[in-house]
Amino acid sequence: MSDATVSATALTSQYISQVASDLERNVKEQERIAEELNTLQAELTALQHDHGVLVNMQQALGVPTPPAAPSHANGAAVPTSSGKKATSTSGRRRTAKADAVKSPKGKKPAAAKSATRRPAARKVTGPTLVDLIRHHLIEQKEPRSAAEVSKELSDAHPDRTISSNVVRTSLENLVARSLVQRNKQGSSVFYTASARAEATTEPKGETQRNADK
Repeated sequence: MSDATVSATALTSQYISQVASDLERNVKEQERIAEELNTLQAELTALQHDHGVLVNMQQALGVPTPPAAPSHANGAAVPTSSGKKATSTSGRRRTAKADAVKSPKGKKPAAAKSATRRPAARKVTGPTLVDLIRHHLIEQKEPRSAAEVSKELSDAHPDRTISSNVVRTSLENLVARSLVQRNKQGSSVFYTASARAEATTEPKGETQRNADK
């Protein structure tokens, strides 16, 4: 007998043994599952019998509507202890979607309308705070601190709310634009108008006429 024949015979024997082992394992698994199914079926039959007995007892006690037997279909309603069917989550989603479709097209709910309303912005008349600061420094002969500028502008314009923090920020912005110069004396900082600010400033009368337009 050649080596090829011996090798083929050995491989065939190995396959036969493997198939027989798998077949035996399959049969045992089927028997185990069948036994479990029989046990579960017996338990279900006993529960159904007890359910019928309990329903008959409720009817004998005068209960008008006994609870229905539970349904095993996916997504079906499950009876509650009060006998009413609980609505599934998918059913609530479908109901909400139907209500949304029934809503008039193009109309927003009242809550959404109120949320979209915005109070009208107050219209500020006259020059801006930055312009006031720039003109004020141009008119001064000596450097001014941010607190001094804030107080002097508040006294000159009592109808406007002028914050010292906002004035300080505006002064630093003017420094960045080379319209104001910053001078530090010890721990204090003082500001003066630059030559560029004076060159780009309109006459006071012209500024007032532009503000009145």
